[in-house]
Amino acid sequence: MSETPDIISAEPTQAATQPQPNLLDRALDNLRTRWREIAASARGVVGAPPRASLPKEDAERLKEQIEACLEARGGEVSARARAAQLGRTYLALDPQGRRNFLMMLARDFDVDRAAVDEAMGVFLAATDPVARGHAERALRRALEPPRLRLLTQFNGLPEGVKFLVDLRAELMEMARGEPLLQALEDDLKSLLRNWFDVGFLEMHRITWDSPASLLEKLIKYEAVHEISGWQDLKDRLDSDRRCFAFFHPRMPNEPLIFVEVALVEGMSDNVQELLDPSAPVCDPKSADSAIFYSISNAQVGLTGISFGNFLIKRVVDGLTGEFPNIKCFATLSPIPGFRRWLDRELDQRGEALLTPSEAERIAERLAERESDLEGKPILAAALEVGGWHKDEELQKRLRGPLMRLCAHYLTTARASDRRSERPDGARARALDPVAHFHLSNGARMERLNWLADTSAKGLKQSCGMMINYRYKLSEIDANHEAYTGEGKVNASSSIRSLGKGGA
Repeated sequence: MSETPDIISAEPTQAATQPQPNLLDRALDNLRTRWREIAASARGVVGAPPRASLPKEDAERLKEQIEACLEARGGEVSARARAAQLGRTYLALDPQGRRNFLMMLARDFDVDRAAVDEAMGVFLAATDPVARGHAERALRRALEPPRLRLLTQFNGLPEGVKFLVDLRAELMEMARGEPLLQALEDDLKSLLRNWFDVGFLEMHRITWDSPASLLEKLIKYEAVHEISGWQDLKDRLDSDRRCFAFFHPRMPNEPLIFVEVALVEGMSDNVQELLDPSAPVCDPKSADSAIFYSISNAQVGLTGISFGNFLIKRVVDGLTGEFPNIKCFATLSPIPGFRRWLDRELDQRGEALLTPSEAERIAERLAERESDLEGKPILAAALEVGGWHKDEELQKRLRGPLMRLCAHYLTTARASDRRSERPDGARARALDPVAHFHLSNGARMERLNWLADTSAKGLKQSCGMMINYRYKLSEIDANHEAYTGEGKVNASSSIRSLGKGGA
């Protein structure tokens, strides 16, 4: 199954595009308090705290403390106390100090290459099965970097898992262009992937009666359609709405990912209407469709760890049991990459994106408005007209070409992603991150909706268009295999016909 998208995940990767608060700073006071007593028993061996920037001499002293922690001097209780003190030390550092700390961890506590070479020699020299088994186990131990054992010790501390999730969120930013930190980030991702296996996760419905602290987090973490306040949130948790989230036992008060669902009649085609606070509340028992209109990753530090697809399937199973009349499970999804792709195409191909008749009709309307083309492609000039979507005649003339180009983008544009490269050299991954997420999970592209999101964000990302991805239980597995194995995009005839003629 797919990983949650790495960008614009909200659909699960949208959260990554929004400015993120410093998550470790947010946890600073709470963790300091909770770990103070644990760390107190290590005061005799920890010594004076390092300076905030962690200069070289302080880093060397901290390195000795890490070595003592790894050697479990004084037993497990002392090792746990040292881990708590190291965590508190890290939280007290400034950005440069944290970088120095992580660079030391990446450089000085990596795999011992000499030990690996020695273990490999013993393994190659082993002849009988028993000796070979011992050598294999010794080689595995040698290949495990000591820093992994240190990070694992945080698992036993209060909120230690949350600390590591937030640590990875910070490390992901630092690791760009820095191979040593990238290797450390890969180790931490592997550790978290094992801890956050979907078998450990619990799905819970979130309602207006849920704890206020949890409801506050929904407002904060919503990454697709901003929640404007408490009344907006209450509307999204009304009787004809559902919200489900995954939780981990070691992070019971922190949603990992959540999905918002509207129970309606018919497949929704406009998000403003779906979220209209003045719209009447529907009887959920009369609904025939469940529309997934927002899927948000709540933890940046878990980016690339897959569980969004499992959440959707569990929600579908749960709603099927609760509302047997619901036969249509679909999304109303953003198309976050379309405008970026279109701008690149306009730069490269300009007027060639339009047929002569399309170009003529748009140019006529721009002339009537006395718009200055300034040597720009006609389509680019039209989209720069302020409020173009409110000009009934202009948007009518733009609808055909933009719908055609968007359908072409969704069904044919591919990402240059080495992770999705197939043996035959083809690229299986759809360029649009939300499309990739839903296609990987077995959905079908069902319907493209014109001016379905006329918010500033919707117009900027996709010229106001949105798409319905449909989940048919009988087709999910086959669609998933066709996409991940062959790169096949399952799209309805209506979308296929829109995209004919290409770009």
